[in-house]
Amino acid sequence: MKLLHSFISKYVDIGLSGKKLPIRGCLIDVGNDILVVHNGAQFIYIPTIHLQHMTLSEDPANNLTVKPEMPFDHSDIAYRKILMNAKGIFAEIYISGTQSVHGYVTSIMNDFFVFFSPVYRTVYVSLEHVKTITPYETNTTPYYLSQDRFPLQPTGTTLSRTFEQQLKKLIGELVVFDLGEDSNKIGRLNAVENNMLELITANGKHLFMHTSHVKTIHIP
Repeated sequence: MKLLHSFISKYVDIGLSGKKLPIRGCLIDVGNDILVVHNGAQFIYIPTIHLQHMTLSEDPANNLTVKPEMPFDHSDIAYRKILMNAKGIFAEIYISGTQSVHGYVTSIMNDFFVFFSPVYRTVYVSLEHVKTITPYETNTTPYYLSQDRFPLQPTGTTLSRTFEQQLKKLIGELVVFDLGEDSNKIGRLNAVENNMLELITANGKHLFMHTSHVKTIHIP
């Protein structure tokens, strides 16, 4: 992504799809499919597929006087590699709107990954819908719980290679899509076929939707 390299070490405002306010910070690194920004306190990893616009900041607040130490290896930086490096590290995953979830990446498949959260437990996250990944400092735990109160537990469901195949494993289960942002996205998964799914909602209605619009899945 040589087009953006001239912005490295400069303060930028980044507009993302699904996010009302821009992200402001120092552009630290650029990969083919990911940007790295430091906002003065944390590193923010941004898949470029969601980049709507990036401009030089007119008000570069909180200037970095010393380049911060990278939390991950940035050689040949890429979205999937950052996820691999993030495994087992407490992080915030921002999905859309006001939605974010805190926890740990535990497994990475072809087009989704598994995220373990103390609130939602096992969450299946579509790779294409992640807007930002923000790792916390080493040894930080969710909600400052002690390690013995927050054991990192793997999912009890066997993992498939693709998001749609994983959905099929959940047929018959009560599921929550997109962290429950919409009550119509909570119900019993009745069928999954040819990128379409059928959900039976609380009032018994049959709701159909394309699987590409499912950002996250968890079982309550």
